[in-house]
Amino acid sequence: MSQAPRKKIRIGDLLVENRIISENQLMTALAEQKKSGHKLGRALMELGFVTEDQMLDFLSRQLQIPYIDLKHYKYDSEIVKKIPETLSRRYRAIALAEQPDSFLVGMADPTDIFAFDELSKSFKKPIRLAVLRESELLRTIDTVFRKTDEISNLAEELEEELSDTDFNLEDLLETDDISEAPVVKLLQSIFEDALQMGASDIHIEPDEHVLRIRQRIDGVLQEQEMKEKRIVNALVSRLKLMSGLNISERRLPQDGRFNIRIKGHSIDVRLSTMPIQHGESVVMRLLDQSSGKLDLEKVGMPADILKRFRSIIHKPHGMVLVTGPTGSGKTTTLYGALNELNQPEKKIITVEDPVEYRLPRINQVQVHPKVGLTFAKVLRTALRQDPDIVLIGEMRDQETAEIGLRASITGHLVLSTLHTNDAISTAIRLVDMGIQGYMVATSLEAIIAQRLVRKICDGCITDHQPDVHEGSWLKELLGDELNSIQFKKGMGCPHCNNTGYHGRIGVFELLELNNDMADALRRGDSGEFAQQARNNPDFRSLGENALDYAKQGITTLEEVIRVSGENELLDAKMSELSEEKSISESVDGDYS
Repeated sequence: MSQAPRKKIRIGDLLVENRIISENQLMTALAEQKKSGHKLGRALMELGFVTEDQMLDFLSRQLQIPYIDLKHYKYDSEIVKKIPETLSRRYRAIALAEQPDSFLVGMADPTDIFAFDELSKSFKKPIRLAVLRESELLRTIDTVFRKTDEISNLAEELEEELSDTDFNLEDLLETDDISEAPVVKLLQSIFEDALQMGASDIHIEPDEHVLRIRQRIDGVLQEQEMKEKRIVNALVSRLKLMSGLNISERRLPQDGRFNIRIKGHSIDVRLSTMPIQHGESVVMRLLDQSSGKLDLEKVGMPADILKRFRSIIHKPHGMVLVTGPTGSGKTTTLYGALNELNQPEKKIITVEDPVEYRLPRINQVQVHPKVGLTFAKVLRTALRQDPDIVLIGEMRDQETAEIGLRASITGHLVLSTLHTNDAISTAIRLVDMGIQGYMVATSLEAIIAQRLVRKICDGCITDHQPDVHEGSWLKELLGDELNSIQFKKGMGCPHCNNTGYHGRIGVFELLELNNDMADALRRGDSGEFAQQARNNPDFRSLGENALDYAKQGITTLEEVIRVSGENELLDAKMSELSEEKSISESVDGDYS
């Protein structure tokens, strides 16, 4: 029948017998287990007595069951669903394969006899066990047990209730007992699915005959289409009520925010509505306030750039700009810097639109242009509040930029953002906005430009041979080095929803202004400034840094091209080659 052990296994004694841990370590772990309530294996790992790999290898050998690496295992979602989601999460187990005489079931703790007996009741055949890494198991459960079916079923249920004779929207929206209302259940499922998949935005878009719910995952939208288009008004009205907006106003855009709690996570939702041809489009940005402090260590900067950036933000005055398009991670970088600078002896004021993350001890101001509370007006007042550090959400106009630059000259550290493509063009953009070159040269300390690139999925990574188009520009960039590099890509698998990508990583370029660059800005010579910046030995462009990730097999060439642009890479290399040629010809001429 089953290959799984029926006898209770004392894992601690076995680890001591095999000299993996000592008797004293076992006693310490047992004492910790009593306090925390965790399983012994987890207590041993948290105390550092064994690693997860040691534990998995030991269990596999001791129980004579296979260890399966889920990152590279091609599972069938329908087989996984043989065990209901609640049981999968409770017992940390998933069904992996069906064989003629048995089912293969993977568990994080295959010594749990009670879980084994309960799971056996779900199958008509005996089960054989395998041991899995818990983090990979939970990730697979999140991927397989998405809420898409539940969302569709709730949408159908809600549409059935939306009849003119028996459904009153206002009664539903204003009732105290809303827990059973289909519209609330539907929204809850939408938010849970988004949190489960790590979505940054939710889009609700009515079309002529269908309703589309789209989620932005790793920077790319993924779509679920539903035929129940009539439910959109109920959804939008409920979301407007939650945001404190006017539910009767459907002709004008509205913005709001609300906070919800999902599975222990406090999610701040920024909502925007816009009237479109077939109703109202709603976009919600999800900000997880319970994910812990925003830490510069977790932003993803390479160690050398992080060290230089830290040195810059700890200067007593000057301006530091973070640039990049929407969704490139600028806010995360700035809040990470603020979190590091947030000390009792520092007065920090932020001027934002909107305030995204709420931080203790920091005075955060939300601008309201409609009532005259603009960036410039708030900034003037903020400077009279004796700040040490000021964060300006965005340099939107000349007036705001000038006040920020003057503040940095008069002894304040000023952090801000600007929507430009790279670090070099940022300083030039300030001059183009009408700021005097000497002010930019005097106050601007550094510019950091960033993008987010998608990481190749660990579960389906494979070798990639550059095509003719990619090969031609790589040859220009890398020369003979190209022959020693093996690029990678993702084939697509259930773990990554067949995209070939899972997760994102930041790409950065850091430009610190030196005397030569400052002199060029004072003269208003943008060409000379750009040339001096490129010649700076500490400066590496976004394209070069993105290409480093591709060389390491972290991302694909496709992402490098998408983020940095083929022309940028080629232009920089061709410019370099052109300079070398000019120098060579000049030297030859001198000796001729």
